[in-house]
Amino acid sequence: MASMLDIIQDQARAEGFQRVTRVILEVGKLAGVDAEALRFAFDVSTEDSVAQGAELLIEEPEGRARCPACGREATVQAFYDPCAACGQMPQELIAGRELRVVALDVD
Repeated sequence: MASMLDIIQDQARAEGFQRVTRVILEVGKLAGVDAEALRFAFDVSTEDSVAQGAELLIEEPEGRARCPACGREATVQAFYDPCAACGQMPQELIAGRELRVVALDVD
């Protein structure tokens, strides 16, 4: 959360805005981050900052993997899910580990 707040503060300085009204985060389902814990940490860590009172929206993209054996891409629930088509594992994760600030709405 500290890194996210640093990103917001850096953008505020660079762009000259005074207040953030909404923060949109992308937190992949395989990122190992609990969305509810993140919401709590956001409320606590943004006190006395340009993002105090801002709405937090969290987008949670599904995990996706590509099988190196057969090339099939599919949704996965865990890092070591076998390929649904051929059973090969491990697969190459191509989505679901994201943890980034997507957008800021500002005044």
